Amino acid sequence: MTAIVIATLVLAIVGLIVGLALVYIGNKFRVEVDPRETAVREVLPGNNCGACGYAGCDAVAAAIVSGEASPAACPVGGAPVAAKINEIMGTSAEAAARKVAFVRCNGNCDNTKKRNNYYGIQDCRAAALAGLQTWGCDYGCHGYGSCAEVCPQNAIRVSEGVAVVDKEACVGCGLCTKACPNHLIELVPYEQKTFVRCMNPDKGKDVKAVCSVGCIGCRLCTKQCEAGAITVDGSLAHIDYSLCTNCGKCAEKCPQKSIIHN
Repeated sequence: MTAIVIATLVLAIVGLIVGLALVYIGNKFRVEVDPRETAVREVLPGNNCGACGYAGCDAVAAAIVSGEASPAACPVGGAPVAAKINEIMGTSAEAAARKVAFVRCNGNCDNTKKRNNYYGIQDCRAAALAGLQTWGCDYGCHGYGSCAEVCPQNAIRVSEGVAVVDKEACVGCGLCTKACPNHLIELVPYEQKTFVRCMNPDKGKDVKAVCSVGCIGCRLCTKQCEAGAITVDGSLAHIDYSLCTNCGKCAEKCPQKSIIHN
């Protein structure tokens, strides 16, 4: 009986000593966290998508409090979140302009011909690594939905062999842009209405051989654009969204209907 009592006392004393040591160590090496950082983190959406350029919401919260990032750094949260962060920080800043994803390809089953039957993993990246393109255009959408799989908002679906974005559901996180092996998806201003829906840099004759709506670099669009927002690099048209007025004249004149105006 005495041995049991002694053992119990020893264990209690050892536990007390270890507990006090842990408290001491915890206090000595404690990292002070600015309470504003916790407050900012709580108002962020929590997507941890990286659209802000940081590793996640914790990282951007720390950057905002340290002054490294703007209170409007979160494009997903937009103006409402920026307003709350400004209130916490006692600052004022404009919210980051909302951006959404856009797929620069319209090579669906009506516009391009099937080249191969792919029976591997139904994943665009796997097909690209295997060097297999189902549709005729080497630069077009594989159509297996790797972008849709990573979209946290279910804003992307594959329709008739090509990915399509629901801009109202999209939060501009950018995960789809990283998932597309052909780099067909870009983040564009939410207000933008005019787009070049092609990424094929080949010459016109070669483009028309694989896609009926591919850009042939004819430059008719550049002649219509009074704002100088359209340029043709090689055989592929590009729109500078910062200059584009969304007049739609380029889309009206595009013989291939590669340029769309919604």
